[in-house]
Amino acid sequence: MTTQPRFIRLATGDNVVVAVDTIDAGKRVDGVSATARVPKGHKMAMQPIAKDAPVVKYGQIIGFASEDITPGAWVHTHNCAFATFDRDYAFAQGAEPEAILPLADRATFQGFRRPTGRAGTRNYIAILTSVNCSASVARFIAEAVNRSGMLDAYPNVDGVIPLVHGTGCGLAGEGAGFDILERTIWGYATNPNVSAVLIVGLGCEVFQIPGLMKRYGIHPGAHFQSMTIQETGGTKKSIEAGMARIAEMLPIVNQTKRETLPASELCLALQCGGSDGYSGITANPALGKAVDILVKHGGTAVLSETPEIYGAEHLLTRRAESREVGEKLVGIIKWWEDYTAKNHGSMDNNPSPGNKAGGLTTILEKSLGAAAKGGSTTLRAVYHYAEKVDRAGFVYMDTPGYDPVAATGQVAGGCNMLTFTTGRGSAYGCKPTPSIKLATNSDIYTRMIDDMDINCGDVLDGVSLDEKGQEIFELILKTASGEKTKSELLGYGDNEFVPWQIGATM
Repeated sequence: MTTQPRFIRLATGDNVVVAVDTIDAGKRVDGVSATARVPKGHKMAMQPIAKDAPVVKYGQIIGFASEDITPGAWVHTHNCAFATFDRDYAFAQGAEPEAILPLADRATFQGFRRPTGRAGTRNYIAILTSVNCSASVARFIAEAVNRSGMLDAYPNVDGVIPLVHGTGCGLAGEGAGFDILERTIWGYATNPNVSAVLIVGLGCEVFQIPGLMKRYGIHPGAHFQSMTIQETGGTKKSIEAGMARIAEMLPIVNQTKRETLPASELCLALQCGGSDGYSGITANPALGKAVDILVKHGGTAVLSETPEIYGAEHLLTRRAESREVGEKLVGIIKWWEDYTAKNHGSMDNNPSPGNKAGGLTTILEKSLGAAAKGGSTTLRAVYHYAEKVDRAGFVYMDTPGYDPVAATGQVAGGCNMLTFTTGRGSAYGCKPTPSIKLATNSDIYTRMIDDMDINCGDVLDGVSLDEKGQEIFELILKTASGEKTKSELLGYGDNEFVPWQIGATM
């Protein structure tokens, strides 16, 4: 007796199915014989698809046949190609009010209440830099503090972290590039997971610390200090001065203790990286279920990575609370089309080779799976990169698809938690915001067990998306209360602060 390989048909109108198990040539799937080997996570045609006709998955167009495709054929980059097509944005037509739980009925976590009223899930002192030229000194200060044993006396402080970057000079002193850097630096300085900040500059750079302080009305105090290497007298004196500033901050930061706070105080960044053919079937929709739960409890979830919703944006615009919100998203999509064209690229430059090896063929297919992270509730707002998120519920932030840059924008916007789905096995962590890693398949979960927090591969074995979404939500609450993620235990996060650089490097 033979059994057919497992497969998934995601919508009744699909002309392809997804192989859960490898389908060898000659094997029959739902009455159709495979004409070639179809790797697991990849697609098999279930009916004839004429050249230039749409290839349909999720009930949506994921590409167009570049040649006639016969039933049983493996459908991938050799016979399915990206092309643009018109989409019905149906602005706000699917928006529905959410039933938000009363405050007394909301889930809770143990977090840090800030003087601003916002809530943190971690309690860090951050050493930020105005320019790449001060990056080494910032790292030296943090290393010296950590070596000194100074932190041992302050159990409520999660650490002293250097957040350095590669820009700050060689750019115009005004315009989009400068504004993005400024928003990002100040967004990290005011993220609720950061209790106190020391910002270190060289002194002669384009991005001047006094200018930042003037524009944001910042005054030196117990929670904010600044210095430049040139004024302080060089590297050694700057390290000594930096350690002295940190020593003054530590007892003040340590006074903050965890207390019971409602889940409505959580602002969750949604990320995916190293995606595969299972991402849109297991981890991403499961995370979407968790997002729906969080929104019900009054919380906020931030979807991003604009190149990775391209081709699925029409599913978000119809969920927008207003036409204005939907049109803002479409305007951003058009900016990206122009941006890639100016740089002699294509929106289909994403997916990556690893994504394609995992079964994703075009950006349209990848985007439809990636958008599932956003759940099903109304889209309340659309933000530009690193703008402060000031609306509760499901929102969107414009970022590149490159994970460290995208997450940096979300954390600058105020996200105090982060979830990251991966099928190929992304190695990622984030400071000051803890990152929960969700594996899309059991193979990668088992192989990278020290990196993965939750296995969503068991959805393929019968665990429901609702059950998995609840599991994810419960881990979000535990992590927000101080439980360490795998990436935190491994020490990730010191190199993942990567502001988006736009414009000419001079």
